[in-house]
Amino acid sequence: MTVPPSHAHHCRACGAGLVDSFVDLGLSPVSNAFVAERDLDRGEMYYPLHAMVCRNCWLVQLTEVLRADTHFHDDYVYFSSYSSSWLVHAERYVADMVARFALDRASQVIEIASNDGYLLQYFVKRQIPCLGVEPTASTARAAEARGVPTLQTFFDAQTANELARSGRKADLLLGNNVLAHVPDINGFVAAMPILLADEGVITLEFPHLLRLITGQQFDTIYHEHYFYLSLTALLPVFAQAGLRIFDVETLPTHGGSLRIYGCHAGARHEETAAVHAMLDHEVSAGLTDPATYHAFAERVRTLKRDLLAFLVDAKRNGKRIVGYGAAAKGNTLFNYCGIGRDFVDYVVDRNPAKQGKYLPGSRIPVRPPEFVMQDKPDCLLILPWNIKDEIVADMAGIRDWGGQFVVPIPAVTVLR
Repeated sequence: MTVPPSHAHHCRACGAGLVDSFVDLGLSPVSNAFVAERDLDRGEMYYPLHAMVCRNCWLVQLTEVLRADTHFHDDYVYFSSYSSSWLVHAERYVADMVARFALDRASQVIEIASNDGYLLQYFVKRQIPCLGVEPTASTARAAEARGVPTLQTFFDAQTANELARSGRKADLLLGNNVLAHVPDINGFVAAMPILLADEGVITLEFPHLLRLITGQQFDTIYHEHYFYLSLTALLPVFAQAGLRIFDVETLPTHGGSLRIYGCHAGARHEETAAVHAMLDHEVSAGLTDPATYHAFAERVRTLKRDLLAFLVDAKRNGKRIVGYGAAAKGNTLFNYCGIGRDFVDYVVDRNPAKQGKYLPGSRIPVRPPEFVMQDKPDCLLILPWNIKDEIVADMAGIRDWGGQFVVPIPAVTVLR
């Protein structure tokens, strides 16, 4: 679908006009703006949730840009350490980077958007100097409590310059699932070489746009994610900043991610064959063809109808449905599909910061996981489907009374 000229937007990376719609999910509240009980009689702000693709550089992006502090503030409720599988991933990453780049006590590691210290704690254990840069007070406090030195601020050129002037140059500069969260992608990437040692390495992980498309992962689209990334779209952004991507890996995390390795354009790191292989793969999969993006929206509408049909049928048969995981992706799913307490009684989550609150938009209450074992519902709808194996293992007891696990993405599936 193309957008009429009167509603034109421009690409935030290359400046070209945006005319190709990727998917329009209507109006939605901010995904992590959980509602306290005292505020249940107040309204919420809803914003357009519409992703478009740039036909010049192929960057997928939201049309509506909310200020970063709308999402990242002192009461931020996403803590990385509540996923045991994510901690395993972080610890493995640290071991791999130490081995590959010979990091030791003379090295400097800096993580952008370090959250609650979920990853840097493993560098601390190895006595490798590290620093987290994290804008949210709630997670920064948790990181400091773990013994992870943390600077509470947004990462930008000013922060990079201040750290560089203080003598801190990063041998390893990393950022996991942060690149999509910054409205000024050019400015953010341009700040990295300021802080990077001459032969230093940047690693960034992010959900891969290709996996979003093939896996019907429309629920990963929410206001906190300004961009939906591919290697194709990032190469010119890095080149403009004087950086070079010299390696890329595929990861299973978050439904399918990429880890890219970057360095100064003139650094000695040799480019691997994986870079051109991934670029060729993205082209052959259609990421430089507008038709690929146009077709996605109809598949999303079909998935919505299928999920609603399943829920309607379950309720007509007297079944009680609850959700697991008060995740941002679940809020996109519920708000786009119009799912409220008429379908889902409550959602459970391990994070105490979310318990006792209500999901934005749908106003479904959040309770601790052990409530499921007392209440014995018929269906447990897994909202963070990317960690479904972890959830099924943790909640296996629901099968004692005939309870079923249901996964909505990439298609409505009852797990046997």
